Amino acid sequence: MQLIPCPWCGPREEVEFHYGGQAHVDYPAEPAALSDEEWAKFVFFRDNPRGPFAERWSHSAGCRRWFNAVRDTRSYELLAVYRLDEERPVTT
Repeated sequence: MQLIPCPWCGPREEVEFHYGGQAHVDYPAEPAALSDEEWAKFVFFRDNPRGPFAERWSHSAGCRRWFNAVRDTRSYELLAVYRLDEERPVTT
């Protein structure tokens, strides 16, 4: 079982969390103005890198807050965890 360090509650088991998708994806300024193709790209298409990837997570069985994490998609190792109002940390 992997421990995920919640920025507010500290390390907790991964079963307490829910994955929320790619982090730092801006909502469209005028969603009604998007074509069906543009809306589909926004909703369904995300980056899928091999290596460090910024993700959104929710501590759903704890404080119920959202936060960001940088996870290495090759090893599943969490490289950094940070609050939504913080800048993405530099990871190597």
